[in-house]
Amino acid sequence: MSNDGIKLEAHDLNLWYGENHALKGINISLPDKMITALIGPSGCGKSTFLRSLNRMNDLVEGCRIEGVITLGGTDIYKDMDVSILRKRVGMVFQKPNPFPMSIYDNIAYGPRIHGIKSRVRLDEIVEDSLKKAALWEECKDRLKKSALGMSGGQQQRLCIARALAVEPDILLMDEPTSALDPISTSRIEDLAVELRKKYTIIMVTHNMQQAARISDKTAFFLMGEIVEFNETDRVFSSPDDKRTEDYISGRFG
Repeated sequence: MSNDGIKLEAHDLNLWYGENHALKGINISLPDKMITALIGPSGCGKSTFLRSLNRMNDLVEGCRIEGVITLGGTDIYKDMDVSILRKRVGMVFQKPNPFPMSIYDNIAYGPRIHGIKSRVRLDEIVEDSLKKAALWEECKDRLKKSALGMSGGQQQRLCIARALAVEPDILLMDEPTSALDPISTSRIEDLAVELRKKYTIIMVTHNMQQAARISDKTAFFLMGEIVEFNETDRVFSSPDDKRTEDYISGRFG
């Protein structure tokens, strides 16, 4: 599935949790087939923004949103069914969350929901998704075993494979390596760089080195606002805003 030019954009996005104004006037156009890192101190709105991109915040009581988010020009809150949106905009969470079922069924779950019944087709999707997630060789002989028996790093790659199985355009990653050891982290980073050839990746990370290593663009969030959004090299080597420089150099956060 080609996603040439499918842009995800936010215009004047404001979000409240009850009285708390969590996102303030966000305007951003997220580039296609690149890795965009969202950085900033805890509680600055990074994950809230990420979750608004596939309407995960719909599930939060007292959440109110104003402004527009568009995917390929379509308003995702007004003109798009949420199940279609989540098929096109996949999500990988901070802690691996495989379903308590076999490795095979974890991957086949989404395609089945979207109406694929053919065993041959499901077999193809499972193999293809696990290959894309660099996991096929490790688990091709135990597809019927429970996913809960895998290591943490394998579980996280399985969750990436599960997201890829429904052929999304965009992959959201909410600190996908924060619960993993350095070797697993490195594997997920390599995987993200490989996947960027086909998918648009938006990743929240607390790890500044990670953002510098693998992202093409970086957005720095502070107090619910985007302070700076630019090429990653530029943000890290010569930021436009003093607050970005202070955060990157470790003066706060």
